[in-house]
Amino acid sequence: MDFVLRVMSFLTLALISLLSVITTAGARHGQWSNDKKLSTWGTEDLVTNLPGQPKVDFRHYSGYVTVNEKNGRALFYWFYEASTLPDEKPLVLWLNGGPGCSSVGYGATQEIGPFIIDTDGHALKVNPYAWNREANMLFLESPVGVGFSYSNTTSDYDNLGDDFTANDAYTFLHKWFVKFPSYRTRIFYIAGESYAGKYVPELAELIHDKNKDPSLYIDLRGILLGNPETCDAEDWRGMVDYAWSHAVVSDETHKTIRESCDFNRNDTWSNEDCYQAVDEVLRQYKEIDIYSLYTSVCIGNSTASDGKSPQMMFRSTSKMMPRIMGGYDPCLDGYAKTYYNRPDVQKALHVSDGHRLKNWIICNMNIFDHWLDSKESVLPIYKKLIAAGLRIWVYSGDTDGRVPVLSTRYSLTSLGLPITRAWRPWYHQKQVGGWLQEYEGLTFATFRGAGHAVPIFKPSESLAFFTSFLLGESPPFER
Repeated sequence: MDFVLRVMSFLTLALISLLSVITTAGARHGQWSNDKKLSTWGTEDLVTNLPGQPKVDFRHYSGYVTVNEKNGRALFYWFYEASTLPDEKPLVLWLNGGPGCSSVGYGATQEIGPFIIDTDGHALKVNPYAWNREANMLFLESPVGVGFSYSNTTSDYDNLGDDFTANDAYTFLHKWFVKFPSYRTRIFYIAGESYAGKYVPELAELIHDKNKDPSLYIDLRGILLGNPETCDAEDWRGMVDYAWSHAVVSDETHKTIRESCDFNRNDTWSNEDCYQAVDEVLRQYKEIDIYSLYTSVCIGNSTASDGKSPQMMFRSTSKMMPRIMGGYDPCLDGYAKTYYNRPDVQKALHVSDGHRLKNWIICNMNIFDHWLDSKESVLPIYKKLIAAGLRIWVYSGDTDGRVPVLSTRYSLTSLGLPITRAWRPWYHQKQVGGWLQEYEGLTFATFRGAGHAVPIFKPSESLAFFTSFLLGESPPFER
């Protein structure tokens, strides 16, 4: 009997000790400590039987993080460990824009993820230039309504905008760190393209401000932005100047725009001459791929054009940059739609049980049409992040007409930053990859011959550039 009592006493003390450890660990997570998945380490989200996946030596995870319990609001993520030494490499969050477009459909499986969807939409192939060679890559479908992300409260879909998206992404990160606690103190970067030119700085600012509370600290070191929407007035000015300088529109149309359009005014589109002239720019762009001026468009029975028609809503959204959905294809979008609507794929990604399917589309036009708030400029955030010492690199594919290199140059010039290293070519494999200029607190580079989604066009150069960004080292300036 004494032996039994001693064993019971020992077990009781051990249990008390264990509970103490758990309580202490939970306290370190501050307000995020109530997540029931604290000790699971995301193992329930491990992807093991993805149809058509080639064999790889790294683990990847996908699933949901609930960002609002009351409303049933959940964001879908796909996380790839670095292909080598994942414990030693940083964590990078990638966001696509739209607003309304999928980071899984574009970033993960067309651009920088380790798997690219094959042309039949039924298999995956290895991307030899995947960014998870250099970092642990986290792709987020944000906000709710994008891709597989959802809310059980319909009114959430009526409130979507920049602030809503940033706050949900911030909550997602902290709850994701509870799933994957080993990444909580990891060096962290945020990257993205197109309308994520607003998402990324806005989320970075939120992290920077919240980091004043040690219990919420995220080790954010910098942001990387590709062909980003930055300042509406400068984006518009650059778009029409680029169209003219690349022979998309006539001298007369451009002259009318220069004389009648003041893109700094909220009533720009009330000027009929301006409205008609800009409409002519967009009409000409319908004949080609605005995201890639010198490549073919997708022709045939492909579903690749989902949401990509240039539906420009000037009068109804006068304070916003009208947006064309999506990015360069020409037909990859259709393959993605085929693949992600397969029952076995959704089951493998922990989206459904293989029977009650979710309708996945690469861009949600309803989000695009009803976006509530969009900051006219994120340049003030740039200044704030530069002052805080964060690394900011911006790059532009120079054959993109949607957010062209001129738009970005106009925006960055308006910052008035001192130049620390003058305009010069940078090289990759002894060829000019593009041109680059370094400012005090910011680096800007072009990619020669690349469209809107740069890694699709220049995958090897993009990976090399990304590596330089992570290292904080300039790309090579000599052959």
